[in-house]
Amino acid sequence: MTALVALCGLGIGAGLLLLLSGASGTAARSVAPSYVRRLDPERQRRAARAAVAAVLILVVTRWPVAAVACGLLGWFASDLLGGRAQREAGVARTEAIASWTEMLRDTIAAAHGLEAAISATAPVAPEPIRVEVMTLAVAIEREPLPRALRRLASDLAHPIADLVVSALSVAASGSVRELADLLGTLAAAARDEAAMQLRVEAARARMRTAVRVITGCTVVTAVGLVALNPDYVDVYSTALGQVTLSLIAICWGMALWWLAKMSEFRTPERFLTAEPEPSGAWR
Repeated sequence: MTALVALCGLGIGAGLLLLLSGASGTAARSVAPSYVRRLDPERQRRAARAAVAAVLILVVTRWPVAAVACGLLGWFASDLLGGRAQREAGVARTEAIASWTEMLRDTIAAAHGLEAAISATAPVAPEPIRVEVMTLAVAIEREPLPRALRRLASDLAHPIADLVVSALSVAASGSVRELADLLGTLAAAARDEAAMQLRVEAARARMRTAVRVITGCTVVTAVGLVALNPDYVDVYSTALGQVTLSLIAICWGMALWWLAKMSEFRTPERFLTAEPEPSGAWR
């Protein structure tokens, strides 16, 4: 019976993991080898948190469902309770695109050609996008500028970057006369978007705090009941109790996921989404 309950708990946890991954869009999109994914530092941290939480709860309570639930909480803790560094990196990336666009505008206004302006601004490009811009500067030395620009859009993967790349691509064919003015307008739009992201983050900070408080209070209450009054929660040691606990864990996890999704900032959709073929051609 204990083995059956453990298998049921593991099955429920695996189903919840797949459900959360599919709903949040975190399903694997890459065909990279398994050893590459295992070496991913973020996956290692998630796996370590999940393993420690699951083993600790299993040793203390001997409840497989609780172990699976805490393991899932450890895996998704950075998504549900953290993410501040990622959000700040997104704002910094937007501002970096605006700064580099202004550099291009000023350099082109000084009577430099487009390719020369890219090469001149690459070494001093803002840190969040310097690697991508340096790659562009190297690429334009051995392939057509429009193709290198499309690869830049794929590397940056940002809606404002798509607009900048589109302007530069049209300018490369000689179809834009006032490129400097257009780049200035795009830079202003990028800074406005960064300011909007900061305002949204400030408005949704209260909801993220609520998620952390709810999670912390629930975990502390559950641990306190198990440690201080085990007779009160002894009913969950039975098979029926484990099934009931799994339903509670599913409802609690989905509620936390819903609150976390409500606090996310949704960036505008990109329109330069074509992926390069292995030969370098674009669809």
